[in-house]
Amino acid sequence: MSSRTGAFMLLLIFFFFRICSVSALTNGVDANALLALKSALVKPPKNWKGFDPCGTNWVGVTCNTNRVVDISLGNLNLEGKLPEDISTLSELDKLDLTSNPNLTGPLPPNIGNLKKLTELNLMGCGFSGQIPESIGSLEKLTKLSLNSNNFNGTIPASMGRLSKLYWFDIADNQIEGELPVSNGTTSPGLDMLLEAGHFHFGKNKLSGKIPNELFTSKMNLKHVLFDGNLFTGGIPDSLSSLVKTLVVLRLDRNRLSGEIPASLNNLTNLQELYLSDNKFTGSLPNLSNLTTLFTLDVSNNRFTSSLIPSWISSLDSLSTLRMEGIQLQGQIPISFFNHRNSSLETVVLKRNWLNETLDFGTSKTLRFVDLQYNDITEYKQPAKKDLQVILANNPVCPEVENPPDEYCIVVKQNSSYSSPRRSCRDCGEDREPNPDTCHCVYPATGVLTFRSPSFTGFSDSSAFNNLWVNLTDFFTKSSYKVESVAIGNIREDETDHHLLVNLLFFPLGKDRFNETGMNNVISKFSMQSYKPPERFGPYIFEANKYDEFPGEKSLKSSYIIGVVVGVSVFLLMLIIAGIYALKQKKRAERANEQINPFAKWDVNQNSVDAPQLMGVKAFSFEDMRKCANNFSMANDVGGGGYGQVYKGILPSGQQIAIKRAQPGSLQGALEFKTEIELLSRVHHRNVVKLLGFCFDRGEQMLIYEYIPNGSLRDSLSGKNGIRLDWTRRLRIALGSGKGLAYLHELADPPIIHRDVKSSNILLDESLAAKVADFGLSQLVEEAEKANVTAAVKGTMGYLDPEYYMTNQLTEKSDVYGFGVMMLELLTGEIPIVNGKYVVKEVKMKMNKSKKLYDLQELLDSTIIATNENLKGFEKYVDLALICVDPEGVNRPSMNEVVKEIEYIMHHAGLNPNGDLAASSRTFDEASKGFGDPYGNNSFEYSASFPTAKIEPH
Repeated sequence: MSSRTGAFMLLLIFFFFRICSVSALTNGVDANALLALKSALVKPPKNWKGFDPCGTNWVGVTCNTNRVVDISLGNLNLEGKLPEDISTLSELDKLDLTSNPNLTGPLPPNIGNLKKLTELNLMGCGFSGQIPESIGSLEKLTKLSLNSNNFNGTIPASMGRLSKLYWFDIADNQIEGELPVSNGTTSPGLDMLLEAGHFHFGKNKLSGKIPNELFTSKMNLKHVLFDGNLFTGGIPDSLSSLVKTLVVLRLDRNRLSGEIPASLNNLTNLQELYLSDNKFTGSLPNLSNLTTLFTLDVSNNRFTSSLIPSWISSLDSLSTLRMEGIQLQGQIPISFFNHRNSSLETVVLKRNWLNETLDFGTSKTLRFVDLQYNDITEYKQPAKKDLQVILANNPVCPEVENPPDEYCIVVKQNSSYSSPRRSCRDCGEDREPNPDTCHCVYPATGVLTFRSPSFTGFSDSSAFNNLWVNLTDFFTKSSYKVESVAIGNIREDETDHHLLVNLLFFPLGKDRFNETGMNNVISKFSMQSYKPPERFGPYIFEANKYDEFPGEKSLKSSYIIGVVVGVSVFLLMLIIAGIYALKQKKRAERANEQINPFAKWDVNQNSVDAPQLMGVKAFSFEDMRKCANNFSMANDVGGGGYGQVYKGILPSGQQIAIKRAQPGSLQGALEFKTEIELLSRVHHRNVVKLLGFCFDRGEQMLIYEYIPNGSLRDSLSGKNGIRLDWTRRLRIALGSGKGLAYLHELADPPIIHRDVKSSNILLDESLAAKVADFGLSQLVEEAEKANVTAAVKGTMGYLDPEYYMTNQLTEKSDVYGFGVMMLELLTGEIPIVNGKYVVKEVKMKMNKSKKLYDLQELLDSTIIATNENLKGFEKYVDLALICVDPEGVNRPSMNEVVKEIEYIMHHAGLNPNGDLAASSRTFDEASKGFGDPYGNNSFEYSASFPTAKIEPH
């Protein structure tokens, strides 16, 4: 062999081994772990092929010297579970699976083996179960985002060992129990996280007291977000006296009580303070040292009645002030809005006792003021044109359907801002025009949620333009493959006071993002690389599903060809099997109907047996889960023996109330079908409208229109801060009476409600009454045929004694409950208090020869406090007592009751057609009682009755 030939052979051998080495870059253990992950995914990324992730550049996988150091797969439509093999990636530095809601199941219990992990981002997935105890072994972890999943159980105390943790986010899960704190050297706790800057624990089920030991002077906390939990007790002194670095403090929507500590005045760096929707008492302490405060929200607490604190005017940076429902009284001083250095832009003082004249003077900063439900009698309109004021439900606004003044109309404070764009042609349903080039592309979309914004008011477009410029600069002047950014549909979440902004990202030079480009965009949010303008505060980005990755269309075309061939074969098989199918059809339908009565609703709407669903829609369980934010605690608005009611928002933006039955109260399928069919026929302005139902995955849900002001019981008890004067109470009685009269006489078929009570009368945004909760309702024709051994159902205190004794249900049973509710409107109390029944108390104390029948002692203090002339009072009492006559034959019909209330209002000089801007026991007895349930000896034990839960809808 010549030297030249030998050299050539050596060269071939070199390239052979070089090629072999290139094709086997990935460490064997790491390769096996990623192959296990690929197997666990229903639909892995498209280029995850072969056995060498590093050598073939798998999407989202970054390697360093043959070892996997980064897995980032944000918003790639992944579906499946996280295998235990993932814990063998010993060199893994970052794991980011953000926005893959179909990644489910528990986290691997041995995830603590990822000793070099510094960032773990699982936001917006579907993981569930307990957070593994081993997660406390990730001692290099600096960012932990487990928010917006389905985790439950408690916070592992071992997480106190994460000494380098800076970002700690477990918000929006189902995590419960108390916050763990250390116990000497035996047990770690969250108080050991001295490097933590962010405690984001909101929207969970955390309970107990916030431990005083949790906070120390060595901490560097910037954001403490504990909102939307079940915390009790007071604000720990250590929080305000030791942690001087705080910028945002959110303790709203808990069950905290006691007085707000004056030591909060020490938090001189604080910019956001939310203490609303708790049970704080006493007076609001002087917080004049909080000179950097942008937002103060102390709404819906139990403070002592007081004037607006004068020190608020000294907070020069204060932009947003919310003091709703805290018993503020007196006139708002003109100086309150005209302080020399005032920055006030948004002021919400709803549901207080503020009165006399409203004068904003020469304020130059105000943009939005909401003063609904006060006693303001005069309004001096300012020269400032861009100031939006709401004074509905004040004496200054007439109670008419179409008020003449704009300030008497209730409107939402939303922004009309959307980022600048060229005028482009319509791209059709799936695509959007790039705002810079007008090319039709498939943008990535999602919602940017700011959890504690200090934005400058919805009417000020400059703040949102600044946000758009900031986003554009960040994403287009980099390697993120984004050509332009658009924002729009800016609004506020009414429950959380979060700021929601829709985002669109347009791909650079192409019509769609590939998987790498999508992951690049998502990771900049999940890793908090993007920094918004300062006053927008902490954020999360929830990406929408993206179905337009390259190859999807051609893949769909292949599927279409396959489907055509398959259909042809299938049709041939159908012809062969046709005779057999026809014979089996009716038998299968009968069997299916027995199992699922809804089976025929969509395929045979003309069937005699099919229900007539008038405007009612069938929803899937997944639809409702998304609408109700995974049935989170923050969306839970009440409940009772049947289950819970959740507030939800449909994709159209309409708010809904979801009545979700618990397993023990599920009806038979036929009974559920019958109830839906019945309610779908009920359409009246004074009856809550059924919008749909869910009969999926063993769940039974009824979907109603959402009524924002809760129940009449909530208002009478002071729970929602709404004060009802005499005129409003008359209108509520009239509205609810009209709803019941409709059910009795005009509904098709007529209905007996059977559970008329104040907690089943809901009040809309104008305080118009709507009858709700038909869980015990019965058709009139069925009641007339009912066997006398049928169960007596209703609520003690409102229950018709004649129905109780005879088991014979009639429309007059509803009239009795309505009469009790009329008396409840007078007293403000539930019907039975400390063994005393309101019907008997009124009859015993009334003296027809005296003014107001001498019933002043029984009247609700709110009615007395208004000092108004209670016109028609005596006739109202007479009507109520006729309604609660022991014998049904002596009671009027609901139609007659409505006419009488209209007569009372007419002679009182009121317009009957105007609009309004202790214990009870639920009965479900299998047999009737012996004698009148409200007889002389009825209440010897009533003080021990279990308190019934108020059931909002």
